[in-house]
Order: sequence, then C-alpha cells, then structure tokens
Amino acid sequence: MTRWMLRSPKAGASIVNDVSGFTFDPKLAPLCAARGVPVCVMHAQGEPQTMQQNPAYDDVLLDVYDALAARIDALMAQGISRAHITADPGIGFGKTLEHNLAILNRISLFHGLGVPILLGASRKRFIGTLGRAPEAQDRGPGSIAVALAALAQGVQILRVHDVAEHAQAIALWQAAVAHAKP
Repeated sequence: MTRWMLRSPKAGASIVNDVSGFTFDPKLAPLCAARGVPVCVMHAQGEPQTMQQNPAYDDVLLDVYDALAARIDALMAQGISRAHITADPGIGFGKTLEHNLAILNRISLFHGLGVPILLGASRKRFIGTLGRAPEAQDRGPGSIAVALAALAQGVQILRVHDVAEHAQAIALWQAAVAHAKP
C-alpha cells in the first residue's frame, strides 16, 4: 500500500480511503500526514476474510461511533489534521442487514465526530436483499434511495457506482426540497 501511495498523487489521487481504518499498514497514516493528503477512515469489524461471520455489537451505533472517534484521535496524533479527515461508518463491513439499517436510520449521529461523513452503500448486498435484486448491477434504484435518505440526514459525501443516475436524482431531490420550503 505504501508503494502505491508514493505514486498516487502523480496519478491524480486526492484522498486515501482506507477500509482498515489505518490499522493494517502502520506507515500509511504518517505518510499521509507528511504529504498532507486528505484521508477517509472507515469502520470495519474484523478481518476481511471473516468479518461477515456473525458480526456482533453491544450497540452498533455507539460502538461504530466510538471506534471511529478513536481512529480519528489516532490519526490526529500521527499528524493528520482534523480538516483532512472524513469518516465512513462502513456499511457492509462486519455488519448484518439489521446493523446497516440501524446505522442508516441514525447516520446523523456521526456528525458528532466533527468531520465530514462519507456513505459507501451503493450496490451493497443489503440493498439487493431488501430490493429483491440479487445482481449488483440491478441495485441502482435502491442505491439512490439509500443515498437520498442519507443526504436528508446531512451526509456530505456519497461513494456511488452509477454517478450520472445519482447526480440526476440528487439534483431533483434538492430542487424538490428547496421548492417545498417557504
């Protein structure tokens, strides 16, 4: 990962999005700090090979919030400015369908972290399950619905697959919401 990071700014990368929460490569956060590269810290429970095997939380919202707060503090201690940190609650990474829905229902809680919130739910399995779309490429409408619900709670950044479709839906949603206000 570090070798890639050395070349990535020249290739046009403008942010490092680490699904391990900057825990797998101890050199990555200091390198990002030294380069002044913005980062996205994502929550994931467990290792990629086993994270979906019976994930459990005492309270998924508070557990994910506390884990992200600790990772943000750790990144800041390594020299990354809070202004360069974005947080992602990690939909689908060590979470059941019920965990994902609990996070989506109260994603506004994560604004308390004091950093922008990124949602990466596009085409995730839970959308296929609830929307009866077993194939990922058929989950666009569900992905858009989840994105709009997250935007309604103030999420600032969406990671999506179907960019044009999301952009159109967001533009219309914003117009409808703005028009509805007195």
